[in-house]
Amino acid sequence: MRKVHLIILLLVGFAATAQQDPQYTQYMYNMNIINPAYAGSSGTTSIGALYRSQWVGLEGSPSTGTLTIHSPVGNRVGLGLSLISDEIGPVEETNAYADFSYTIPTGETTKLAFGLKAGATFHKIGTGELVVTDPGDGFFAQNVDEVTPNIGAGVYFYKPNKYYISASLPNMLNSVHIDVNGNKFGSETKHFFGAAGYVFDLSENFKLKPHTFVKYAVNAPVSFDANLNLFMYDLVEIGAGYRLDDSFSGMVNFMISPNLRIGYAYDSIQSDLNVVTSSSHEIFINFDIFVPSKVSRSPRYF
Repeated sequence: MRKVHLIILLLVGFAATAQQDPQYTQYMYNMNIINPAYAGSSGTTSIGALYRSQWVGLEGSPSTGTLTIHSPVGNRVGLGLSLISDEIGPVEETNAYADFSYTIPTGETTKLAFGLKAGATFHKIGTGELVVTDPGDGFFAQNVDEVTPNIGAGVYFYKPNKYYISASLPNMLNSVHIDVNGNKFGSETKHFFGAAGYVFDLSENFKLKPHTFVKYAVNAPVSFDANLNLFMYDLVEIGAGYRLDDSFSGMVNFMISPNLRIGYAYDSIQSDLNVVTSSSHEIFINFDIFVPSKVSRSPRYF
């Protein structure tokens, strides 16, 4: 029983700090979640969905689902909506956001976008239903069911289908989720996200796409991802990656049509958790609605 309680405490603590903002292996196709300045940058109305099952086989392990839609509105404004559902152990968190971006041309083909994100976090912690050895502990005596506001911001510098540099703070407000007898638990932690990618044209049919991703949270270790993808014949993309002190990744995605892409990623766990779990899995689907008079139907690379 003591081990069970320790695991629950660790899960709650982990959910309240390190897992506040979920990690993604295929972040390059989920940028609207990370950075509001990305909204509208594709030049199309884009709809995306992603599901991640982390640390498969470990009871209470994190699972994440995202749903996004964004589109340019006029020449410089982009708007978007994003929904993130994250669950770990007894903790359920849903984030709903509206995104706004404003883009400034910085050259003949390069652009700089500024973005703002505003919405709310719906937080549920089901500790009140747990069987505990010390029922007098106020921490476990109540369920938490609350809504807190949050805002975020970001910048996105890019040349369409060639390169991008992204920096963002998706959650800027510090909210406390549990207050028991003056003891506060589960406060939000600011996360900084940095990402970059480039497309090298090896030939007409082969394109090499390196990506990097940095995630930093206050009082937590830096998370660093490096990926290298190869896009072939505008049809299939394969890639490999490494997350510092965590995992090796393999990924593949397919252009079913110029406006439909589906992908899968497998993470092989290399951290100390590999004694209880060996892998994480992630799938995504992206759909673009083209405006024939304005947008080319060539595939998007980011």
